[in-house]
Amino acid sequence: MATKAFSFAKQILKPNSIKIALNQNFSKNTSSLFVPPTVTVVNPSQANPLPDQSKKIKVTLVPGDGVGPELMLCVREVYKQIGVPVEFEEILASELLPGRSSSVEDLKESFKRNRVGLMGVITTPAIGESGQLESMNQKIRLQLDLFAHVIRVKSLPGLKLRYSNIDFVVIREQKEGEYSALEHESVPGVVESLKITTKENARRIAKFAFDYAVSNNRKKVTAVHKANIMKLGDGLFIKSCQEIAEMYPNIKFETMIIDNCCMQLVSKPQQFDVMVLPNLYGNIVGNLAVGLVGGPGIVPGESYSNDIALFESGARHAFATAAGRNVANPTAMILSSANLLKHLNLNAYAQRIENAVYKVIKSGKYRTKDIGGYCNQSYFFKAILNNLQ
Repeated sequence: MATKAFSFAKQILKPNSIKIALNQNFSKNTSSLFVPPTVTVVNPSQANPLPDQSKKIKVTLVPGDGVGPELMLCVREVYKQIGVPVEFEEILASELLPGRSSSVEDLKESFKRNRVGLMGVITTPAIGESGQLESMNQKIRLQLDLFAHVIRVKSLPGLKLRYSNIDFVVIREQKEGEYSALEHESVPGVVESLKITTKENARRIAKFAFDYAVSNNRKKVTAVHKANIMKLGDGLFIKSCQEIAEMYPNIKFETMIIDNCCMQLVSKPQQFDVMVLPNLYGNIVGNLAVGLVGGPGIVPGESYSNDIALFESGARHAFATAAGRNVANPTAMILSSANLLKHLNLNAYAQRIENAVYKVIKSGKYRTKDIGGYCNQSYFFKAILNNLQ
């Protein structure tokens, strides 16, 4: 296994192969904005279109582990209450229950067929039973080319937290870096773990971040790195971001070292607008940022390839200890489902869902424990359903 991984790593790092990939893949669409893939059957020229129920859109649904299945039941009930024209194709996937899990190939086929999905958190065990280095999550992202993960971190009216007026976006590259699953024990007791950075993926995630800024009227992009220590790997990431920044003169560009970034986030998070980060830093900063505005039960997220849009919670915590206890906050998953509907141009439905959620949170009458309340999931969710009408 170690020899095979090391051989594969050397193949990836061949300059000629990277140059070929750059010429074939990146240069094709350098000058155009990234446009999220669409599968809608709705006429976008109609104002707040409400399509015929006979024209349901198929969406892949993966419940995930922990509280995922019960949160997906909440989403299904919300869609049922307001008659959302979506048909879920449910697929069970779990590394914790391999005997009951569908294969990555089954997931891949469903996502490629439907091109849009809603997914709960799939827990990655610390030590995999199969002995494989790649987790199911990594395989899904690599095989579907889900290169960008996006979290909008925004303060919600009604929540009394340490910080207010936060509104920034964390964009994470999620195909390589320390998550490359290339490790080997060179000699007994010494493990080498390879961090892979390629110019192609660094430039692609940088361009995605600047395109996002332009499309969403954002003013600044901050590239986060540790190039003072990892001069080649993170140096390539920063150089790639700088090259892309030159294509967007109206967007302010700055760089920030990851440790300083974490300090700045808990000192003055309002200074950030759009952040773009390599894989590991993006995971850490994303989870830190979610904690600033209420925790993992509040913030939705999404992942993109050129062909597929996948909606999920912003912080990937399965909350296994809460499963079956009726205490998990469904807000993040419900808001993710609303973002999915926006993606499908079902804006009227999405607006009803968001309005109901925000109204309940702002009122302060019904809150789950994670956001300072005493309600269980059922009471909180019932309040949301009552405000859908």
